[in-house]
Amino acid sequence: MTGTRLRRGVAFVAALLCVSTLFAAPARADNPIVQTIYTADPAPLVYNGRIYLYTGHDEDGSTYFTMKDWRVFSSADMVNWTDHGSPMSLATFSWAEADAWAGHVVARNNKFYWYVPVKQRGGGMVIGVGVADSPTGPFRDAIGRPLVGNGEIDPNVMIDDDGQAYLYWGNPNLWYVKLNADM
Repeated sequence: MTGTRLRRGVAFVAALLCVSTLFAAPARADNPIVQTIYTADPAPLVYNGRIYLYTGHDEDGSTYFTMKDWRVFSSADMVNWTDHGSPMSLATFSWAEADAWAGHVVARNNKFYWYVPVKQRGGGMVIGVGVADSPTGPFRDAIGRPLVGNGEIDPNVMIDDDGQAYLYWGNPNLWYVKLNADM
């Protein structure tokens, strides 16, 4: 087979593959970590050679973001995962009433701080913070009230090179504050 005929043959096979994908069923895949419950918005933390994955948890049968607790999963090899259950829920915060949405965990001062957006009783979305002695909890309300609140969600903490911690949050706007040494 000449070089030209080979190139034409390869081009023809490639074209057939492209056309066949237009008529093929959409690809489907399972969540490689969590397959028995609905989870959302995973946030990872690497600590002592293990990765911890903190997620929201959608209630079965929900048609909107009905979330009442958060979950923790961990792995030492990114293949085998342990489900640590729900170490924090809306009940952790006596002032919260709904929407246990996307949070973020940071390790600092031998503690674990979980910043989460929740709907405050009689109000809008605020950011609360849970604290635990272990990355798997249990977490308790760190201050007994919301840390900040302006109707925005999606908190994340960044610790700068100088050790100063900042809380960022917002959707669609971006807000930030410096955190005290006790987070």
